Amino acid sequence: MKNVLKILAVSVAAFFLSSCGQTTSDQLVVYSGRSQALVSPLVEDFKKQTGIDIEVRYGNDAELLAVMSEEGDQSPADVYWANTTGALANASQKGMLTTLPDSLTSKPSAYQSKSGKWIPVTVRFRVLAYNPTAVDTANLPNSILDLAKMEEFKDRVGWTPTYSSFYDFITALRLTEGDETAKNWLNNMQDLNPKAYSSNTPMVQAILAGEVDLGLTNHYYVIQTKHGGKEGYFEDHEHYGEEGPNPDANIETYHFEEGDIGNLALVTGATQLKTADNGELAQQFLSFLLSKQAQEYAAKSVNEYPVMDNVTLPDYMLDAKKATQLSPEYDYEQLQQLEGTLNLLREVGLI
Repeated sequence: MKNVLKILAVSVAAFFLSSCGQTTSDQLVVYSGRSQALVSPLVEDFKKQTGIDIEVRYGNDAELLAVMSEEGDQSPADVYWANTTGALANASQKGMLTTLPDSLTSKPSAYQSKSGKWIPVTVRFRVLAYNPTAVDTANLPNSILDLAKMEEFKDRVGWTPTYSSFYDFITALRLTEGDETAKNWLNNMQDLNPKAYSSNTPMVQAILAGEVDLGLTNHYYVIQTKHGGKEGYFEDHEHYGEEGPNPDANIETYHFEEGDIGNLALVTGATQLKTADNGELAQQFLSFLLSKQAQEYAAKSVNEYPVMDNVTLPDYMLDAKKATQLSPEYDYEQLQQLEGTLNLLREVGLI
């Protein structure tokens, strides 16, 4: 397996280098775990406003971490823009990151890095999506831990046990409630015979089609279905249907009680790499990601929550302060502890 990963890393690195050419110290190179369709408009705005030559290389977090490990000190990357804080913590653990100045790390009003080596950029929240024609919220539990005990939902629950955001959720569950609680929850959930989906998009479509009545997902999938969003943002790079968003779609969002792990905040972030040729340019880009313009773009076009206070949300999004209060507090850097989660999922037969 290690040999396969090494070959993958070398192949991806070779592709990056051959397709993008050489870089110079006055060019900013960003490795982005966020999709091109999502990132491109902000990158273009940054170019226009600053005149800085910026090149973005795309891949998922695992691919980019493998590439940066293979490139080592010779990596052309200046900035790493990650889809998860677990990936940032992993990069920090491998000694890839530099400590950012207080002028950057003190800007966000929430979700700040304890290590001071990355900044939060946006936030997604775990939720329970449900079909209101089939589910009465009065029958839903206060805690996600109790969902696994509700036999009335047997055969009617959807989940994504092999998807990255589910891994983050289980990692946080292990770290906050303990491995034994996480294991029991997974086993009890399997007793409900949930339907497994490869990603959130087909699971949400299944709720709309009546295949399942509810599913564990991230908040923006429900918003995308009802109000639209940036094309290419979701993992299958397609809209939910040819007719576009439908405010009357039979899907709603349920939040568990305040502080419950079922409302977990999942944070995206960015950082300057030790290989950066020009730290000033890198930090200028990081500061741009925290600007009102970039944060409003995330809220209005991408349906993610900002980490800055001065941003107006669309009226169909839950108030940011309320959403933050719903999530439990935990150390976001601990999401790097993925191996224990994968071992647990193997033990219970989910992967």
